[in-house]
Amino acid sequence: MKQGFKLIGMALISASLLACASYPTVNEDPAKNNQATFQKDALDCAKDYPEAGGGVHVKQRIACMNLKGWH
Repeated sequence: MKQGFKLIGMALISASLLACASYPTVNEDPAKNNQATFQKDALDCAKDYPEAGGGVHVKQRIACMNLKGWH
């Protein structure tokens, strides 16, 4: 039983690290590829997709950023 919790915990940590590593940081439009635009778009996506259980919101926010041209 203890081993199962350990395995689930390791899987969750790995998934969250992988999700963070793939968060888009470069915009395809050079005029929008700056820190101010990134922060504005990231806040917009965070507002549209509030934190949810299981980390689903991270995937939704990444998809939102991709739609705004961030890759």
